[in-house]
Amino acid sequence: MDSLLRRVRGAAWLAAALALAGSAAAAQDTTKSAKFSVYGFAMLDAGTNTGQINPDWYDVLRPTKLPAYDNEFAVNGQAFFSVRQTRFGVKSWVPTSLGELYTIFEFDMFGVGNNAGQTTIRPRQYYGQIGHVGAGQTMSAFMDLDVFPNTLEYWGPNGMIFFRNLQIRYMPIMGPTHLVIALEAPGASADQGVYSGRIELSGIVPKFQYPDLTANYRKAMDWGYVQLGGVVRHIAWVDTATHAYNFSGSATGWGLTVSSNILIKKDAVRLQGVYGKGIQNYMNDAPVDIGLQNNFSSSTSPVIGVPLPMWSMVAFYDHTWDEKWTSSIGFSTLVIDNSDAQAPDAFHSGSYAAANIIYYPVPNMLVGLEWVWGQRTNNSDGWKYTDNRIAISFKYTFGKTFGGQ
Repeated sequence: MDSLLRRVRGAAWLAAALALAGSAAAAQDTTKSAKFSVYGFAMLDAGTNTGQINPDWYDVLRPTKLPAYDNEFAVNGQAFFSVRQTRFGVKSWVPTSLGELYTIFEFDMFGVGNNAGQTTIRPRQYYGQIGHVGAGQTMSAFMDLDVFPNTLEYWGPNGMIFFRNLQIRYMPIMGPTHLVIALEAPGASADQGVYSGRIELSGIVPKFQYPDLTANYRKAMDWGYVQLGGVVRHIAWVDTATHAYNFSGSATGWGLTVSSNILIKKDAVRLQGVYGKGIQNYMNDAPVDIGLQNNFSSSTSPVIGVPLPMWSMVAFYDHTWDEKWTSSIGFSTLVIDNSDAQAPDAFHSGSYAAANIIYYPVPNMLVGLEWVWGQRTNNSDGWKYTDNRIAISFKYTFGKTFGGQ
């Protein structure tokens, strides 16, 4: 159930940091040459969902977008063609007296938010970094991108942390073994549950006074790596309506994750486990951060908002058959501990599995056939729904680097 307070982001402190980073990089080191890279790919996905899915998400399999009741998105078995994965980006590396200035500007065509379901330009990364400091929009420091398997479906495992966010980050340790600490733009979502639509709740607005604090530490090994990550966040809401109740409140969200890649010759095992409360908007496919809980002992606050506990896992195996063929297979799940005032059809858990075979006829092209399975389970009404997605994908990659040494 979608609701209020969704990913409120953007702040003056980030704009100031970007201006500071830009002025610091002004002194270019002319003893070395700059490097500039243009890259991207064109991609087509074509296939069918054997069941139903929200039509705004016709070309991916997200368990949260599967039906919450019978025939919510009728009818079954819709075919699709999509080029929304298509991507374009530019990167630069400019030597300066303060170290190398790295920038990235990247977008794809996958509409979300108000553009959900459309093929339209969507920002992915707008980020700059010099020395040990970076600022802009890029992968959250709570995230481990290397967990994403070699699959073709755009959205990927639902239980993975996946969030590109506005941030200021500091990297005291850089390289294969690294430490990253970041202040990220805050945001959250809430579910008014069985009280949704009550006039007493209509005046609640979000209040985000503080940025989220995120971090990760990765230890590189000969066989791969182990990474630990964490997030702490303050979520608040204010009741602006005039009535006998006071529904204002706040909550502390927090999360921990451990992830790894285990390298076996040319293969890789990709693993991640996550546990926390009120961190759902950092996940690849999860519903709301805050749920309503009954508090009937209070005459002024008969319901209160609470951060919803959750856990998730990802386990995928990427295999290289030879120079022309690869495969990936694996499973992911995410489970919410629902609050007692959430509706019976609220999202409780989702699972995701995928398997594929990919052929690379030439270095810059692939053709792949992939099966993806997804399942949604509701809070307490006994509803469980399963969908299968079968698709063929064509991907054509390009890239060119200019300058540099």
